[in-house]
Amino acid sequence: MTLPFNPSQGLIVICDFDGLKAPEMVKRRPSIVVSPRSRRSTGLCTVIPCSATAPVPELAHHFQLGINPPLPQPYPEPNVWVKCDMIYTVSFARLNLPWYRAVDGSRQYINQYVSEDDLLSIQRCMLTYLGFAEAARFL
Repeated sequence: MTLPFNPSQGLIVICDFDGLKAPEMVKRRPSIVVSPRSRRSTGLCTVIPCSATAPVPELAHHFQLGINPPLPQPYPEPNVWVKCDMIYTVSFARLNLPWYRAVDGSRQYINQYVSEDDLLSIQRCMLTYLGFAEAARFL
């Protein structure tokens, strides 16, 4: 499960958070790449995980994202919550693209990106969580 390329901002990936400790994210989740694509691969990128469970309470650093088309099983939810209070820099070894099994049995990988407007909203939520709410106004 190693992503074989340096991902661009807004790419939806599946991140394996195995080995972290609760209340950190501790399982495999769809995630959004938020770091810019590096010219030289460091083998690391920054992601924000998504959850089908709505946060309680919903705060300014949470963003409801519509995924169209929805990802294949086991992540078919058309709407997920981007949890911008859980920012992680992870190794490409934790990342893979979403995939489905084709009729011939092969894996078909999906390169799916969030829209520019959604990425901008996610960036605003990140800045708000990090205490840069004033800077978030200018995005």
